[in-house]
Amino acid sequence: MQRFLNLKVAGFRRLLNVDLELRPLTVFIGANGVGKSSLLDALSILASSARGNLKSAVSEMGGLAAMVTYDRAGEVQFGISVTVPNDDPLEYSLSLQSWGNAYLISRETLRKRLEGLPYGFHHIDSRGEDIRYFDNLSGLVRPNWEHNPLESSLSQVPKLFQAPEEFRQRLASSTFYHVLSVEPRSPVRLPQAMRPAPLPGKDGEDLVSCLYSLRETEPDRFEAVEDSLKAAFPGFKKLDFPPVAAGTLAMTWRDNNFSRPLYMHQVSEGMLRFVWLATLLQSPGLTALTLIDEPEVSLHPELLSLLAGLLREAAQRSQIVVATHSDRLIRFLKPDEVVVMDTAEDGTSTLTWADKLNLEQWLGEYTLDELWSNGRLGGRA
Repeated sequence: MQRFLNLKVAGFRRLLNVDLELRPLTVFIGANGVGKSSLLDALSILASSARGNLKSAVSEMGGLAAMVTYDRAGEVQFGISVTVPNDDPLEYSLSLQSWGNAYLISRETLRKRLEGLPYGFHHIDSRGEDIRYFDNLSGLVRPNWEHNPLESSLSQVPKLFQAPEEFRQRLASSTFYHVLSVEPRSPVRLPQAMRPAPLPGKDGEDLVSCLYSLRETEPDRFEAVEDSLKAAFPGFKKLDFPPVAAGTLAMTWRDNNFSRPLYMHQVSEGMLRFVWLATLLQSPGLTALTLIDEPEVSLHPELLSLLAGLLREAAQRSQIVVATHSDRLIRFLKPDEVVVMDTAEDGTSTLTWADKLNLEQWLGEYTLDELWSNGRLGGRA
């Protein structure tokens, strides 16, 4: 499958200068405040740029002034590259500068790497208000329509070429999952209206529809979800979907220890979050890039080996990027799946793939989480 190759971030919060290889499964570990979630936010900003929602994304993060590295940067830069079948990779970059109480897209490029040409071939080459995109007839041309200066050219220029458009669609589809809300009246605990749902939803609002659809159309995947639940919870028997109104289903948890089923408002936070995670990671609708922040929340440590397996399997169908500070989850991962984050003396973030740390002799005696705990991996402060 096509995959994203590298992420570049500069001047964004603690991420003063980051150039990181992205792998099928990329798990960030580090102390609180070191910048793990900021990396997920950077990828989310790029996805919003591709969707035409950049203005909303910047606003939700408190505006550009709240995004730049304190005292170190005057602009924020994001970049990402992607493979192209039978062709050279594509590279996209986006730079934002303060402009009054808003921002200016000071530089934006989408280019194809070409050997022998240091600047490559540009599909988009924009500098401030000078917007240019490549047209077969005339080369780099300016838009002849009203161009929204607060949204990216990537989301606005004509979709003339297959590879750039496929890249835009893949990047735009990227989905960021925060910690699932399991409050008493949260969507995941309530009956749900049936509708097409290839994913369980960021808030679990489509969990019932997604699982019911899996049971009816992809029974192997539904069975895999139930097998994960049986491995995680020995008393688990099966999931059922009783109707509660026209077009609305509830979901119940059948347990071998009880004669009556448990409804979702009766199950524990950890049980509910694990059902949601197992469903998400088995879903056929996984997007090209799946971002998950702290998936270990509320999970018993013994469930983390199952979670690691689910993440690894899902990474065969979607690039999975995770932020965690759980040493127990790291125990069940491989060094080539883990990025260790530290804080440098100047307060900015450093990132190192664990398989670049020459851990072979240590892994003969210690597990990866033990190396994390005793400081051999770094990432402790």
